[in-house]
Amino acid sequence: MEWQFVTTIAVFAAVMTITPGPNNVMLTASGANFGYRQSIPHFVGIGIGLVTLIVLVAAGLGVVFQTYPVIQQGLKVLGCSYLLSLAWKIATAQPSEVAGSEQQSSPMSWHAAALFQFLNPKAWLMSITAVGSFSYSGEQYWLSVMVISVTFMCVQMPCSSVWVGFGSFIRRWLSSPASWRWFNGVMGGLTAACVAFIW
Repeated sequence: MEWQFVTTIAVFAAVMTITPGPNNVMLTASGANFGYRQSIPHFVGIGIGLVTLIVLVAAGLGVVFQTYPVIQQGLKVLGCSYLLSLAWKIATAQPSEVAGSEQQSSPMSWHAAALFQFLNPKAWLMSITAVGSFSYSGEQYWLSVMVISVTFMCVQMPCSSVWVGFGSFIRRWLSSPASWRWFNGVMGGLTAACVAFIW
């Protein structure tokens, strides 16, 4: 594989994973509410989910969507429903410093974050575009898919980490219950607003 090939994929992956979307809004909220270290499983799970989607699309799942668009529409509805429920949880969350021990919530686990990618239309768009635009044909097909997957994982981790770090940075200024309610309300609203971009 040529370095130009890897560089092109890396630039595409960086643009797609650093720009705002459901994952990054939730990572910011997680960084603010739980801190950087506790949010690591969340962005690791996102990477695992994205790589899984890329491999599944490469194996032919994208063709299923083209043949049966109702399946894709069904995933959109499920994704939007789940996103709205997450938005509500974020908006009404109590941070660990403010909440009592009985009310403490926990950050998203790696497997929940990975599974969320199957309901995340932006993740599907990334995966389908990556495989459709960058994979080689013929004997090098699966080698190119492997390079795409590894490059995406290597680029997504630091890009997602930036959003968690941003959330952790904001955490310093959220010193009162009112400021936490305001912040979580805004993050919940932004998460819900991502539904508009899906449709």
